[in-house]
Amino acid sequence: MEIVLVVLAFVVLAIVGWIIGTYNGFIKLRNLVQESWRQIDVELHRRHDLIPNLISTVKGYAAHERGVLEQLTNARANAAGLSGDPVRQAEAEGQVSRALSGLFAVAENYPELKASANFLELQRELANTEDRIAANRRFYNANVRDLNTKVESFPSNIIAGIFNFVRAQYFETDDPAVRAVPAVEF
Repeated sequence: MEIVLVVLAFVVLAIVGWIIGTYNGFIKLRNLVQESWRQIDVELHRRHDLIPNLISTVKGYAAHERGVLEQLTNARANAAGLSGDPVRQAEAEGQVSRALSGLFAVAENYPELKASANFLELQRELANTEDRIAANRRFYNANVRDLNTKVESFPSNIIAGIFNFVRAQYFETDDPAVRAVPAVEF
């Protein structure tokens, strides 16, 4: 009878240990997803802070390109007003990317603007910020993948259901420049 109680106690302790370990794993993954989203948010705010400086620099050279400047200003305001929802944020940031592409296309028509030290520095800073956003997006999406896999996998999905752990949303871009196949010329 004692052996049965010891085995039963061992089984109960193993199950409780597994539940605690699985729960703590979910907490860790959820915190990683939140932390990585905050890193994206920091870079998006940096991007939003650079855009007004870029617009004011371009205004001095291309005052009659008001439509492009207004489109970028509106896209930035829309994107800066969002937070928390990766899907909506990605859509808004896609609009900002398209508007920035339009602005840089306009800049191609103004050689003196392209030669401006302020414009070149802002363009460099924006490119660096875009690179950091892309790197942080990859890190965030990897953490989302790990969390979602654990939420959906058996038997951890039982613990996820009991403690209301849900799938996280990926931060995906619809920017055609990001999705385009690079052109290679020889």
